[in-house]
Amino acid sequence: MSEQALLESALGRYVEPMLGCDLQTAGVVRSVEVRGRRARIQVDLAFPAAGYRETLEAGLRRHLAAVVPGLELDIAVGWHVAAYAVQKGLQPLPGVKNIVAVASGKGGVGKSTVAVNLALALQVEGARVGILDADLYGPSQPLMLGSRERPTSPDGRRMHPIRAHGLQAMSIGFLLEGDAQPTIWRGPMATQALWQLLTETVWDDLDYLVVDMPPGTGDIQLSLSQRVPVAGSVVVTTPQDVALLDARKGLEMFRKVGIPVLGIVENMSTHVCSNCGHEEAIFGSGGGERLAREAGSELLGQLPLDIRIRQQADGGNPTVAAESEGALARRYRDIARLAAARLAYGEAAAVDFPSIEIVED
Repeated sequence: MSEQALLESALGRYVEPMLGCDLQTAGVVRSVEVRGRRARIQVDLAFPAAGYRETLEAGLRRHLAAVVPGLELDIAVGWHVAAYAVQKGLQPLPGVKNIVAVASGKGGVGKSTVAVNLALALQVEGARVGILDADLYGPSQPLMLGSRERPTSPDGRRMHPIRAHGLQAMSIGFLLEGDAQPTIWRGPMATQALWQLLTETVWDDLDYLVVDMPPGTGDIQLSLSQRVPVAGSVVVTTPQDVALLDARKGLEMFRKVGIPVLGIVENMSTHVCSNCGHEEAIFGSGGGERLAREAGSELLGQLPLDIRIRQQADGGNPTVAAESEGALARRYRDIARLAAARLAYGEAAAVDFPSIEIVED
């Protein structure tokens, strides 16, 4: 067997945890070339992986060197982000490849903080990312992004998103006069306003638009899920039983409207003492993992209750923007990368969603 054939066969036996299968089955091996005693392997992933590239390259080099010893290996890992399936009957949004909804069954679990850091993490990993603050009654993204800028509209019809920390961002908070001005709208008005924010913003060639959903499973969430072409969702919870109960409702809502759940993020898993660094599971432990197992989903990762996360978000400089290579930021990056991988290679990538009709009794 030739050295090239040996390499190709070995790539078919290399199971990559991020993909859930071997490289050949995943279709990520772009080329294998052998010239003399030098081999060049090009791997093209379907999710951004700036923080994982070296790990994959090193693992491949060890694996292939054992198969064809003495061969000089030149391994290059790149990526591109494609547009994936959305709910049946809906078309992708112009300028946006994939919309990812970040939701929670109840308020107070840190969903908005998770959403903005996941958006920033996807960007650090190598994607073009935007964030839409869909919580019309309690918009928090302007504060977290550290921007009080107002959107511009050169044609009087469509708005350009705000640019903050490299993200394209839109929120009703950018349009209100002052932080204390309340949004007093009934459900249909709020739903229409949110639809306008989404469709009348000129999104510029985004790989991912992260939508910070309102908490709960009410009219706005249901209408958004039925009208907006969402490729996948992430559910945020804390380990508490009451939070897990509501998170399960949010997860089931997405499934009923044909939106794949990419996984669950357990926030505030442990409290980190700011004085000694001791970690303690003050809200309980194992809840997110148990929910994922019972719901047939996946635990994407766990995040601590750390004062730095709160301080950085309140200061308009979220954790991933403040210190992208720090330990806390790496947790967000691991979660974001895994969610993007599940979108690319999981059920979300090719499932043919059924037609679902929801009626009121």
